Amino acid sequence: MSDFKLIPYPVPVLNGPVVAVIMDGIGIGPQDESDGVHMAYTPVLDGLMQEKLVTRLKAHGLAVGLPSDDDMGNSEVGHNALGAGRVFSQGARLVNEAIESGTIFAGKAWQEVEKRAVSGGTVHFIGLVSDGNVHSHIDQLQALLDRCAEKNIGRVRVHGLLDGRDVGQKSALDFFAPLEERLTALSLNGRDFRFASGGGRMVTTMDRYGANWQVVENGWKAHVLGEGRFFASACEAIRTYYDEDPQMTDQYMQSFVIVENGRPVGTIEDGDAVVFFNFRGDRAIEISRAFDEPGFAEFDRIRVPDVFYAGMMQYDGDALIPKNYLVEPPAIDRTLGQYLCATGITSYAISETQKFGHVTYFWNGNRSGYIDENLEKYVEIPSDKVTFDLRPWMKSADITDAVITAIESGKYRFIRMNYPNGDMVGHTGVPVSVRIAVETVDLALARLLPVVAKAGGTLLITADHGNADCMWTEKKGVRSPMVAHTKNPVPLIIKDFSGTDRFQLADVKHPGLVNVAATICCLLGYEPPAFYEPSLVTLTEGH
Repeated sequence: MSDFKLIPYPVPVLNGPVVAVIMDGIGIGPQDESDGVHMAYTPVLDGLMQEKLVTRLKAHGLAVGLPSDDDMGNSEVGHNALGAGRVFSQGARLVNEAIESGTIFAGKAWQEVEKRAVSGGTVHFIGLVSDGNVHSHIDQLQALLDRCAEKNIGRVRVHGLLDGRDVGQKSALDFFAPLEERLTALSLNGRDFRFASGGGRMVTTMDRYGANWQVVENGWKAHVLGEGRFFASACEAIRTYYDEDPQMTDQYMQSFVIVENGRPVGTIEDGDAVVFFNFRGDRAIEISRAFDEPGFAEFDRIRVPDVFYAGMMQYDGDALIPKNYLVEPPAIDRTLGQYLCATGITSYAISETQKFGHVTYFWNGNRSGYIDENLEKYVEIPSDKVTFDLRPWMKSADITDAVITAIESGKYRFIRMNYPNGDMVGHTGVPVSVRIAVETVDLALARLLPVVAKAGGTLLITADHGNADCMWTEKKGVRSPMVAHTKNPVPLIIKDFSGTDRFQLADVKHPGLVNVAATICCLLGYEPPAFYEPSLVTLTEGH
């Protein structure tokens, strides 16, 4: 691994540690009433934004490997970019390319899906039904359905999860109604295509990081066992829930099951094929384990049908979850973490459960576990199991406590941390909570600054995407909560406490998240890999 070793600058520039703070979901917005970052009381962040080493980074679209600049960024691709140092084609783009080229249907996994169908099995599609393009895209599901119709597959069931997070809070009917019509239109020549079950993403199926397995169990009961509240159609279920509770939003809608003559129309049975059509990994791993893992024990599955299960992608390459998948994930190699370990640089990574995988798995190029346990320390702070508008401070104090201890120990040259508040609370759409979330991060920065200063270190502050920077949108005088990520730029702030004035901003034409890895190399006192996107800072003359 000698070719992974970084080359130090001729004159040492490192004093204390480099501490990278990812303020998840805190972008640079329009600075008006709708901007939760602007409306929050943030004296520390405001002061830091006046420092010399400050710029804006692009954190969405092509800059992070997504199909177009119309696509909002997300935490997964954002942390991939931060740790990879260059752009890789990401989930949505990879899937689109595989569909356009036809390779998705030529692979072994899809061939096995068709084989099960030919043998009389039902093809089940489970996933998020929206065009949010963060976890899934409805056009990709449509392509899979069209292929099933083209191959005259007899029986298809869709288990649709409501979004309300990456799209409008109550937009489910915009997607479910046309899809319900489409399924009916495809039910020709003996084909039987229809919805089978569904539910809101935060209560059905799409848990992550083991935060609440009850969510996955809810999905298993609805999709596999056909247990839940019965309705004649998916749209009837959604309208009924809306009517019963006008405050109900899509992501928190309870599970439902579609029935005919009192019986579920789409339970998952022996001989069937199941495709989880989300491309993003974090909220796909747990349900994949429930289908794939022989000794699964997180909840009682009651009945485990003999099915062929495949993900849209492999969501965890190291743990091989799932075993079968339709599209190869991006091969992200030569990450910053690999270079730091090969160079003997000690590092520390921390967040709470909601973003722990982002500063570890995604930062390391979609790899589980340590790169070198002798040099690295990963710390997960368990997240609260509540809706985060009720506790917008989340675990920021605990994270800060641990980082202060890590800095004062003197053991680590590089520390990376994620404060999830701006993103997780931003997704709730509750303005007062969003402002408190941002203010909580500001308070945490106030605690960190003197500790980094005392250690003679360098603080690098950025974000993976925006969210809290837009709390609502207004149309014809009517305000609607904005709970999705934004396409706004994010800050890059570097505060050097060495007292040597050793760095200056570099002339980078289109700075983005991918420039951060090389920047960290420079701050640590090493030449970045030549093929990384350039550093955002350079050494001043005389250093």
